[in-house]
Amino acid sequence: MNPRTLERSAVVPATPDAVWAVIGDFGALADWHPHVPPSTLEGDPAVPGTVRVFAVDGEAVARERLLDRDAAARSYRYTLLDPVMLPVHDYVATLAVRPHPDGAEVRWSAAYRSTDDVVPRVESVFGDGTYGTGLAALRARFTSSR
Repeated sequence: MNPRTLERSAVVPATPDAVWAVIGDFGALADWHPHVPPSTLEGDPAVPGTVRVFAVDGEAVARERLLDRDAAARSYRYTLLDPVMLPVHDYVATLAVRPHPDGAEVRWSAAYRSTDDVVPRVESVFGDGTYGTGLAALRARFTSSR
């Protein structure tokens, strides 16, 4: 198992605070991401240790634990508890909003361990399917509201 990284980013035509107001709630991913099912929380969405559980037809498909959340820095980190889709280990992701000359840059990144043959699937499923799709929807949300 080798250490790996994954990252996608997008510039959104809005203030960092406006973007954070939409994405900063650990329990509200499905509110802005079109392909993520609603989640239930085991705990407070602002408190480290909280677990969000995504379910489809009543069956849990993913569980993630909030590691830390820094509202002032507009970021949170979480870990994947049940890698049911892909054989990855020590998966820790960060969702962060930073100022950008054109509004806000949203960066979604992860560090994880896997074998070489898993990397293309992680890039496709998490990088393009989850991160890329979510960032595109976020950009469209703010672009259409102008």
